[in-house]
Amino acid sequence: MGIYFKMRLKQLVFYGTICNVILSSCGEKRKENNKPESFPVFTVYQKNIPLQKEYVADIDAIKNVAIYARVEGYLERVHIDEGCEVKKGDLLFSINSAEYAAELKKAKANLSESIALAKEAELGRDKTKMLVQQGVVSTAELEVAEARYSAALAKVEEARSLVQNAEIRLYHTKIYAPFDGMINRIPYKVGSLIHEGTELTTISDISEIFAYFSVSESEYIQYVKEGFNFKDDDVITELFLADGTEHLYEGKIETMEGQFNESTGSIAFRARFKNKDKLLKHGSTGIIRVSKSSKECVLVPQKATFEIQDKYFVYLVNDSNQVTIKSFVPAQRYHHYYVVQSGLKAGDRVIYEGIQTVRKGMRITPQKVSTDSIEVVSISQ
Repeated sequence: MGIYFKMRLKQLVFYGTICNVILSSCGEKRKENNKPESFPVFTVYQKNIPLQKEYVADIDAIKNVAIYARVEGYLERVHIDEGCEVKKGDLLFSINSAEYAAELKKAKANLSESIALAKEAELGRDKTKMLVQQGVVSTAELEVAEARYSAALAKVEEARSLVQNAEIRLYHTKIYAPFDGMINRIPYKVGSLIHEGTELTTISDISEIFAYFSVSESEYIQYVKEGFNFKDDDVITELFLADGTEHLYEGKIETMEGQFNESTGSIAFRARFKNKDKLLKHGSTGIIRVSKSSKECVLVPQKATFEIQDKYFVYLVNDSNQVTIKSFVPAQRYHHYYVVQSGLKAGDRVIYEGIQTVRKGMRITPQKVSTDSIEVVSISQ
């Protein structure tokens, strides 16, 4: 019995030790499970960056003029073709001129007749003046002769103006290019009856172009308050084409309209760009990017943010490593960052990755994310 009792006692001690080990390991696992979860944490910082804004732009030729017929007649000849380039003074269209040439001859004949009648009236006046001096006729006769001569001179001036008018109308049967440019569509062909005021084509000078873009009233007021001037020399104006490529030449913002558009609440600005390769055409569209060096701006990675009903939020980590939700207002995008307008300050710590699993109020173990690592990713992408 004594031996049996001792054996049972040893078994109980052994089983008790095993249970203690198991309970101890369970306790250690429970402690490990209660350990705060690790998350990458980024420290919001300041950096001097260029302020950039983008606007939809309408592109116009520096000159775009409609060519109208000044006289009526049949289109006799078209000297150019659609899309061709012309020089100032090049002949574009010819309208049948026979009728206007005849009018000019008639006007010149009338002028010659008027001049002859005026000469006759002048001789009559001189003769009457001599007779008055001799006392043969009264001064009333002289006044009548003077009046006839004045009327004859007026007829001469009228006839001369009719000649000038006929010359102008004959000249306008030939239509010339007003400046160097490119011819657009020509809707009328040879033989068409052209009426006075008919638009024959348009001509565009696209050696340079104007890009018009609109700025909202609120943005404009903000620019004025911040002392931002679109015309400053340090403002960089770039144009991006419809396919996303950048135009070869930088532009210059020249002017803006004098009032806001009542229907859109915006004001239009005009930028000028060179267009030596004639790539840009009148009526094109693009994107204007306006850049200017700014003061130090607060930056937060876009990856660390999330949106709820058009508002932006981050998970903020306080000094106790506890998570809270913080809203902020972004001013613009800059690479993989948001430029913060308000709501965050330099030194704030935010969760960089894994925000889908974060809960408000939880405590975490922060793992610092360097700005250099984000800059490398931003540049590589």
